Amino acid sequence: MNIIAIIPARMGSSRFPGKPLAEIQGIPMIGHVYFRCKMANILDEVYVATCDKAIADYVNSIGGIAIMTSDAHERASDRTAEAMFKAEETLGRKIDIVVMVQGDEPMLYPEMIHAAIRPLVDDGGIEVVNLMLPLKSKEEHDDPNEVKVVVDMNNFALYFSREPIPSLKKGVRKIPMYKQVCIIPFKRDFLIKFNSLESTTLEIVESVDMLRVLEHGYKVKMVETEFETYSVDTVDDLHKVEKMMEKDSLIRNYVDIELQRSG
Repeated sequence: MNIIAIIPARMGSSRFPGKPLAEIQGIPMIGHVYFRCKMANILDEVYVATCDKAIADYVNSIGGIAIMTSDAHERASDRTAEAMFKAEETLGRKIDIVVMVQGDEPMLYPEMIHAAIRPLVDDGGIEVVNLMLPLKSKEEHDDPNEVKVVVDMNNFALYFSREPIPSLKKGVRKIPMYKQVCIIPFKRDFLIKFNSLESTTLEIVESVDMLRVLEHGYKVKMVETEFETYSVDTVDDLHKVEKMMEKDSLIRNYVDIELQRSG
């Protein structure tokens, strides 16, 4: 199968402008995401999709492949699809699976990408997968920047929200509580279909793309990951992640990836 990762990134984040090039341990955040994706040997290639020359220049400087996309995209999935089509033109073949990896996930591990892709390979009926991670605290549960998800008994998503779900009001604390991790593999044709679907009321109200899938009657397979990661939505998140990555074991491998590309 032809499997690629695409990292959509832009400088104009409303909550944190310039976020992709904000440094963590001396390396721009988009660099961390790129290098860590490159460690997943299930991927044939990793691309960064952007409308910003500054991001493209940095990606090219570390030996990566940047694909310039329209600056009119409002959703990461639209930017990802445009980049996928351009990658297919360059490769001369169609992609089977495209993994959309948000550019604000600098703590991802390559094993997470493998785990997310596996259901698409093993089950022909699954079209899109999300990772999920257990919530660690009430603070996370209440944080509107964390997208929470509840699942059925087969780990298919029932609902996503930035609100604290499920409820803690009745004192039930043994129910598993999860947050979405934005490593999202799509089968190629389903990514195209997803972008062709009309935006939905709950998707807009909750500001969660995956609700469009559910509202149109499709399923999202959720896979629990054992790796503790935090996305960067705000400057405070950046400081938190900077501290957590002080002894990160993967950073030392970035140089090897650059050497392999140049060699």
